[in-house]
Amino acid sequence: MRIALIDYGAGNLASVRKGFAAAGVDLLVPSTPAELADCAGLVVPGVGHFAATSALDASWRQAIIRRVDAGVPLLGICLGMQWLLNGSAEAPDIPGLGLIAGRCERMVVERPLKVPHVGWNALRIQSGGSLLEGVEDGTQVYFTHSFAALVSPDCTAAANHGQPFAAVVQRGHVAGVQFHPEKSGEAGVRMLRNFVTMARG
Repeated sequence: MRIALIDYGAGNLASVRKGFAAAGVDLLVPSTPAELADCAGLVVPGVGHFAATSALDASWRQAIIRRVDAGVPLLGICLGMQWLLNGSAEAPDIPGLGLIAGRCERMVVERPLKVPHVGWNALRIQSGGSLLEGVEDGTQVYFTHSFAALVSPDCTAAANHGQPFAAVVQRGHVAGVQFHPEKSGEAGVRMLRNFVTMARG
């Protein structure tokens, strides 16, 4: 089974590959959009500024959407999750993929809390979903971000850092996590295994 890890120059590719290796899968890093054609799953990682997603040009966007339309599961991690939404205030002229409704805004907190939000925080399960199978309410996962999406109908787990925000979103076979599952211990590996199960159908 081939799961593609999409490299657009904004990624923590090594740690994501290590996380999936712990989940029992070696990821393929495609060099062209055409290589997505026979993949059973797609992973879009990323850290940093939303503008970096502009490297995923029309050819990549079209190839990803074709696979999603064919029923192939897609997982966005951190910046990759934000890209699944309509866009972000961090780079308002750059559209997201629009597969999940919502928009990312800069987090606003009061002292002593700080932005960026860095560290462990608890998931508050909203409605579960296949990505969260076997993950308990209150599970701690590792975040590092300054922008986040509001809790919405597609939010399956929230977290709170001065304000509630979407930590996990899922609509059918399209899912995203604002945190880093590859840095979140056994709970994170469990979610990656769940995605592998989705890819196996």
